[in-house]
Amino acid sequence: MKKLTIAFVFLLTLSSAALSQSKLLIPMDLEQANHLKAYGITYWALTKGITIDWLLNYRGGSFMADNDDALAAECRIRGVNFEKLDASSAQSIYALVQSEDKNMDAVRLEKAPKIAVYVPPGFQPWDDAVTLALDYAEVPYEKVWDDEVLSGKLAKYDWLHLHHEDFTGQYGKFYGPSRNEPWYQAQVRLLEGEAKKLGYAKVSEMKKAVARKIKDYVANGGFMFAMCSATDSYDIALAAENTDICDAVFDGDPMDPDFASKLDFKKDFAFENYKLETSPMVYEYSEIDVQPSEIGSQDNDYFTLFDFSAKFDPVPTMLTQDHVNVIKGFMGQTTMFHKRFIKKNVTILAENQGTEFVRYLYSNYGRGFFAFYGGHDPEDYQHQVGDPPTDLRLHKQSPGYRLILNNVLFPAAKKKKLKT
Repeated sequence: MKKLTIAFVFLLTLSSAALSQSKLLIPMDLEQANHLKAYGITYWALTKGITIDWLLNYRGGSFMADNDDALAAECRIRGVNFEKLDASSAQSIYALVQSEDKNMDAVRLEKAPKIAVYVPPGFQPWDDAVTLALDYAEVPYEKVWDDEVLSGKLAKYDWLHLHHEDFTGQYGKFYGPSRNEPWYQAQVRLLEGEAKKLGYAKVSEMKKAVARKIKDYVANGGFMFAMCSATDSYDIALAAENTDICDAVFDGDPMDPDFASKLDFKKDFAFENYKLETSPMVYEYSEIDVQPSEIGSQDNDYFTLFDFSAKFDPVPTMLTQDHVNVIKGFMGQTTMFHKRFIKKNVTILAENQGTEFVRYLYSNYGRGFFAFYGGHDPEDYQHQVGDPPTDLRLHKQSPGYRLILNNVLFPAAKKKKLKT
């Protein structure tokens, strides 16, 4: 029996009328003064019905649109560099990116995706690099939390970001160093109140239910992007769906003594065969995460983007568009992932060269996709609780932040169903 699968097929249909028009090019190489705002410009153009072509691997992943006075004016207002091209010059670029001997291609962006960010009440944007990026780039988003997820409201969104979050119900594993801090105690009260309001006896049970709802969202065609502890803690919550992995200090009763044998790695998105760190005094979830002692000096902490075929592997190519391919590292509660715990069907997008430390990965699940990006803030090497927010006006060309914004535009790409 033939199965109906969802495959992303990126098509650029260049009619003679389109080729005869002058174009506006937004370069994304080192000639661009503000890479981050350029993503916001592209998103804005899509909301105005302006067609955008993403030129993969051409000058850092540049954007091309019909010459439009309103678009040009918006670029000037936001400080984004652009070039006006006559029809002949534009045709030459399209011919170049679509030639068989060049690892380039053109992807049609057709609709501004509707974006949700999973954050708790009272959330501050500087707590999370993705909201910093969205706010600076001027990309609109809506906030959702547990009640919205559990009531089925994710269905109206194309893209979901998971905030620096703990889906295991262990309050971020901050118990050891921070249990007497007012902010920690307020977090516990907030989460316990939310669980009670939604009818759950434990925060861990509520978070497991949220994780399942998000999994269904992805299976039905959504795109999930997670950073820092929202990566491994999410997968752990899926694997521990039918067992208690929380110490009594978190949920009032002891963990299941047989929890290790009850973890179901088949339910995980990205990881398998790992051991958990269950001590409440240890600021870590499992052995998935790469430890600071393994990384060594900050001066030697860089990761390398993999090179993919733009024509045959457009999804990972889009997710890795950048003006450099070696990027400085940055830490987080979850910094990087040990390769030995990553499932074989998952595509690795970036790693610390010469090691088994993976920074960035993605795969599909059902009709949707997910991407995990390790670390907390690409321009703050070791972000601490209470640190001042990163000022992205000082990092307009940040290659680490560009990887976040690649993900935001991914759902805008043209796609169609194929029968196989």
